[in-house]
Amino acid sequence: MADTTQQRYYELNRYFRRRFGARVHKISLDAGLTCPNRDGARGYGGCIYCNARGSGTGAHARGLSVGAQLEAGKAAVARRFKAKKFLAYFQSFSNTYAPIHHLKTMYEQALAVPDVVGMAIGTRPDCVDEQVLDLLTHYARTRLVWVEYGLQSAHDATLALIHRGHTASAFEQAVLATAGRGIEICAHIILGLPGENRQHMLATADFLARLPIDGVKLHLLYVVRDTPMAQLYQSGSYQCLDQAAYADLVCEVLERLPARMVIQRLTGDPRPQELLAPQWALNKPQTLSLIKQQMVQRDSWQGKALGVPFASVGK
Repeated sequence: MADTTQQRYYELNRYFRRRFGARVHKISLDAGLTCPNRDGARGYGGCIYCNARGSGTGAHARGLSVGAQLEAGKAAVARRFKAKKFLAYFQSFSNTYAPIHHLKTMYEQALAVPDVVGMAIGTRPDCVDEQVLDLLTHYARTRLVWVEYGLQSAHDATLALIHRGHTASAFEQAVLATAGRGIEICAHIILGLPGENRQHMLATADFLARLPIDGVKLHLLYVVRDTPMAQLYQSGSYQCLDQAAYADLVCEVLERLPARMVIQRLTGDPRPQELLAPQWALNKPQTLSLIKQQMVQRDSWQGKALGVPFASVGK
């Protein structure tokens, strides 16, 4: 049985300490961009689980520049955690979806802030091209650059159902175009999507395991008010995962992911005022604790299903 005192998956904090010798805190930014799945390029209204805020903070609408948001975030995090190094996280909507000169301006504004060691850029696989990748490659020569591609599911039928606006093949092509440039690649997937069972979700993990991906974020599908998902839930057409089932699925997904992949997130952070269901999603510490307990109870670790020894996690 594996040593219960060791980490059973490659946590983001461990990655940061290994790379920078210190804890690094992400600061979420709202750059005021949109998404091709909202402005008509791919569709209107976005994915069925996404509301009009798109994980944004509203800071851009309040007139705060990228630099001002970073300085405010730094001050808050430094007070709470005594943090000294920061990562600019372009989170809301698609943060490569703008003219290249605009992207260059906002990225360089972020990197000019003292103690910002790099960027994490949330986007879609259909929102990158050679010009964007060349720009990010330039920054990656001297700074940490993560590109976070939303996949959500490896199944095209699911992607069509959730109105994602791209295919699994588009995701794979974006990953392959990004790999080998010095840019770190993170994939986002969602557990509990409508129409998917355990086999679908594990197949998505297997799909990621075959690609040159450096990190993964796992998300619970929680239902946000004023979305098509809310209508499905309220009509009885969709049932949320319960907490134990979600924890069990996370363990199985982790077992299928290579031990070198950084696990950046195990569940999401819904806004209480927006959440419709499940209410247990608001208790993130309890969910994380349950996942870790289940990993110990089943003697599970990242990469186990791939034949990776426990001692190799994070190596």
